[in-house]
Amino acid sequence: MSARQVVGLFSRDEDVVAATAAARRAGLSVVDVFTPYPVHGLDKAMGLPPSRLAWVCLIAGLSGAVLKLWFELWTAMVDWPLNVGGKPHNSLPAFVPITFEVMVLFAGLATVGAFLAVSGLRPGRKPHAPHPRVTDDSFALVVRDEGGAMTGDRIRALFVEHHALDVQERIDPGEPRR
Repeated sequence: MSARQVVGLFSRDEDVVAATAAARRAGLSVVDVFTPYPVHGLDKAMGLPPSRLAWVCLIAGLSGAVLKLWFELWTAMVDWPLNVGGKPHNSLPAFVPITFEVMVLFAGLATVGAFLAVSGLRPGRKPHAPHPRVTDDSFALVVRDEGGAMTGDRIRALFVEHHALDVQERIDPGEPRR
């Protein structure tokens, strides 16, 4: 089912954050906000929950460290025990640098993979920007009136109140395929 979307173009990040919060207070559904750089406080204005990406990083890093320690201890004590100057086979200080590096490797790869999977970024996906200036110097707020409570003129007035440069109404063909 297609829905009506209204796109507002803003020149300052403070304006788009204020317009996003006002749109949510007015009962509009915020589809997305497009910015040329990260904007502090925008996730709170959009009502997004805290990211779980840090937990993915922590779990992957700890898993990599535990797996590396197990592998190194198993190799040194069971599979290929070597007597090196009478030192013990399970000397943990010797394992710390490589364990740290493997922990960082697992955490980094898992975080990048989770980010790409959640955001839907993959080869061949067509970019979707509501306005060409979004990638350069402007901010775009895309809202949808799912309840039908606000008319296009009231949404336009809400955006103009927050210093919108341009307001366009579009018909959304539906959710993009991921």
